[in-house]
Amino acid sequence: MNHLLSSRRQLITTNTRCAQLFASAAPCGLPHLGTSPFCPPPPATARGSKLCSTEQLLCTGRSVMERHAGMAFLDLVAKQVDPGAPGFWRDFLLGMLKPVAATAVVAMAVALSFSQRLGLEGEMLYATARAFLQLSVIGFVLQFIFTQKNALWILLAYLFMVTVAGYTAGQRAKQVPRGKYIAFVSILVGTAVTVLLPVLLGVFPFTPRYIIPLAGMIIGNAMTVTGVTMKKLREDIKIQRDLVETALALGATPRQATRQQVKRSLVIALSPDIDSAKTVGLITLPGTMTGLIMGGASPLEAIQLQIVVTYMLLSASTVSSILSTYLCWPAFFTKAFQLDDKVFAD
Repeated sequence: MNHLLSSRRQLITTNTRCAQLFASAAPCGLPHLGTSPFCPPPPATARGSKLCSTEQLLCTGRSVMERHAGMAFLDLVAKQVDPGAPGFWRDFLLGMLKPVAATAVVAMAVALSFSQRLGLEGEMLYATARAFLQLSVIGFVLQFIFTQKNALWILLAYLFMVTVAGYTAGQRAKQVPRGKYIAFVSILVGTAVTVLLPVLLGVFPFTPRYIIPLAGMIIGNAMTVTGVTMKKLREDIKIQRDLVETALALGATPRQATRQQVKRSLVIALSPDIDSAKTVGLITLPGTMTGLIMGGASPLEAIQLQIVVTYMLLSASTVSSILSTYLCWPAFFTKAFQLDDKVFAD
């Protein structure tokens, strides 16, 4: 009996100390104590009181106190990444030694290229240096944006990514008239719809920490699919020009005459995304899930976000590629509904 009373007094003392320690970080009663919208909310018994009772600790186990500790830890991390904090640059430069050490694998690739006389050594070194510089700069840019509470920074970052993606996709389809403009509009609309809909449904909040990384992934994927769609559509129309012109001579509209070519280009462009969605988690672990797990997140929480990302990738690619065909095919025809010789000259 005395042993039980002693244990109970120890538990009450521990509970009181823990509550005092974490009260300033994240008191009980917050609507959501997790650090992610994909984390489950705290039990109902843990809400409405800054001081958790012994019974609540016994019932909730580690959920309440560990979430408090997690939020306190995140606050500490946020302070440490402040460029103005003492010792920040020393820690940053020491951390960058790991990426520098990882260039050993690039050196192996350069050596193999040299031994096989591929002539790609210069491009490999240039790409490596450029990736290192770009990612280092974007890290500071994102750190600045994440600390801002103005949605304008999110929109500016999003428009910048879409502009670069539109230019890159347009470069892939150089022979398509106004290709860069078509790619920009297609990617802008496709990704905007795909990002805003989950936000409106409450899947994740409209904050830089979620919008910018997710938008970057789906914009990059939509860029590839849109560029392939535009390029393949022009090539198919050129190869089957006689078939298209015959359909036009029989009274078909430009859209009707190129329906098969449009369908073929879309199927080819979207097939990799569909196959990736079919095999996700079976063959490879996607980057989002891997990054979260390596960052310390629970695998169950990581798969929730990865499922959302997979759906968004497929949706944005489909909308962007289909829209690009609607904007693209009129540029292939003259005002008299004839194929433009300038577009298919080479």
